[in-house]
Amino acid sequence: MAKDTAPRWDRRMQQRLARGEAAALVHSQAHRMLDDEDAADLVTREVFAQVWKNPEAYDPKQGSMRSWVARLTHRQSVQRLRRAAASSYAAEHGEGATPDPEELERRVRSATAAARADYIVSSMPAPLRQALELAYIHRRDYRQTAADLGVTEDEARRRLRLGLQLLSTANARPLEGASPPGYGRAR
Repeated sequence: MAKDTAPRWDRRMQQRLARGEAAALVHSQAHRMLDDEDAADLVTREVFAQVWKNPEAYDPKQGSMRSWVARLTHRQSVQRLRRAAASSYAAEHGEGATPDPEELERRVRSATAAARADYIVSSMPAPLRQALELAYIHRRDYRQTAADLGVTEDEARRRLRLGLQLLSTANARPLEGASPPGYGRAR
């Protein structure tokens, strides 16, 4: 296999792109961050326009195509969030007024963490998700959760603990410089 050949997963991702499945992934990620269907549609179009116009920007040596497209989506969503916040602030406080940069970053971090938590919950194994839903949405304790799920109390506690451990990673901030070179900067 040649060094520049994309990994098998990326070839499958390219095929999914051709079938339009990747657009659903991008739209879903954008919608999680923006909580706005129209804005998510715009971000999806912007991301795929960027991929279409600059396919050479993807470098398999830097990571998978999926992670590259996810970073593009995140970047576009953050930009849209910032523009929307600045626009609503200007509407409230007069033309030319700009929001506090710290407040804006707090909103971006909050939206990013919420999107990450939503993704974690939707992709976690069903037994963990069911236990969390019973405990936190239906307000059941671990004993009631165990009875509702037909498992032992120890198993219910284990599922709740694992689910919460997964969710706790949603608020983790990536280390500075953690993204591969070239993906965090404009070209």
